[in-house]
Amino acid sequence: MSQATVLVVDDDKEIVGAIARLLEMEGHRVLKAYDGLQALETLTEEHVDLIILDVMMPNMDGMSATMAIRRRQNLPILLLSAKSEDADKIAGLSIGADDYLTKPYNPMELSARVNALLRRYLRLGAADNTAPSEEQLVNGGICMNLARKEVLVEGELVRLTPTEYRMLEFFMQHPNRVYSAAQIYEQVWNEPSCGVENTVMVHIRHLREKIEINPKKPNYIKVVWGLGYKMEQKK
Repeated sequence: MSQATVLVVDDDKEIVGAIARLLEMEGHRVLKAYDGLQALETLTEEHVDLIILDVMMPNMDGMSATMAIRRRQNLPILLLSAKSEDADKIAGLSIGADDYLTKPYNPMELSARVNALLRRYLRLGAADNTAPSEEQLVNGGICMNLARKEVLVEGELVRLTPTEYRMLEFFMQHPNRVYSAAQIYEQVWNEPSCGVENTVMVHIRHLREKIEINPKKPNYIKVVWGLGYKMEQKK
């Protein structure tokens, strides 16, 4: 994998240093910050491909920083937290994080998750400047321009996170087919699935909020009870 710039944010300088050494050994460039406010300032000054955010920090915590980042950028966000309850993970994913890892973590797992997020991000073309073609996926009022990585809903541009974009692209490529949460996870996250129902559910809910007129009565992404989810083909 080519070099990426990763911003590591944690109020514990030893943790930041350990993560930085791990990622630098893999050839990545690492920037450091020690609270959410420093992270936001760094993002205004530097190009960043991925950010690792601790949840519990002074001045601005990781949750607040994630929400602030999502209002302006779509780069991948990996949250780190000592809290392991499902409710905390769902909360992190609901506000826009792409992945969530609990402390203490295996350094190899952290590295693998970072690289998986970067592969998906780079595959979306977020870092390339090649001339766009006009290849599109269209379903009803949704139009995806695959070269420009843009999504229009009823003619209005919507901002998706890299994971949301990949999920929508997968559904758009396979209309009317039913997929289980595990199958969706394996296709979108590109890694084996294990207890992923809540993760997939949260991202689908987020995606519906952006592409559906009424997310509570979805027109596109439907639940097939007991089986999974599908995107209905519209004219």
